[in-house]
Amino acid sequence: MRRLKLAPSILDADFTRLGQQINDIECNGAEYLHADVMDGHFVPNISFGSPIITSLRPITNLMIDVHLMVENPKQYVSDFASAGADIINFHLEACEPGPVIKAIKAEGKKAGLTIKPATSVDEVYPFIDDLDLILVMSVEPGFGGQKLIPDCLRKAHVLADYIEKNGLETEIEMDGGIGLSNVREVIQSGVNVVVAGSAIFGIADSKAAVCAFMDIFKTYGIK
Repeated sequence: MRRLKLAPSILDADFTRLGQQINDIECNGAEYLHADVMDGHFVPNISFGSPIITSLRPITNLMIDVHLMVENPKQYVSDFASAGADIINFHLEACEPGPVIKAIKAEGKKAGLTIKPATSVDEVYPFIDDLDLILVMSVEPGFGGQKLIPDCLRKAHVLADYIEKNGLETEIEMDGGIGLSNVREVIQSGVNVVVAGSAIFGIADSKAAVCAFMDIFKTYGIK
């Protein structure tokens, strides 16, 4: 099993004290910071843009994982790269992935490809050699508070088998409806980057929440 990484999602954070919350999660073991960017077109809601990433970059050493839930993601690659994103993650359903992956790599960033719950994992295979990460959405993108769709665990398992059989290093990330009650199932499906939003920032003590996730992570082997 690969080293497990926690990626708290700032979509559920308190933006009036975002800096302190990020410091809390970083000091207690989180490695990634997940930033959901929504344009109001690819998904109905609107969140934030690259200026938020610009403001966060100087205050954290966490890997900033930008999840673009937008139409025409290629046009935003340069802005988010310049803002300080480490990983730029976009939806297969939004575009032809090849040119976007190439643009991300040209900026010296890691490339991630996201698939919705209804999208087959087979559709990522033509691009997987050029990907650093695949994000399997376990809820429909664009809305918080949804329950994890169980079939997405099967998809992650299929993807993990493919990666292992082909000797790839691609990470598998999952986002949506993940909490302390089901994170073990998520890990056992082959996921090694766990996105959690309300389960961390939606409670009063985000430090304690991160520590609880990390305690579970420690029960699994590391390669």
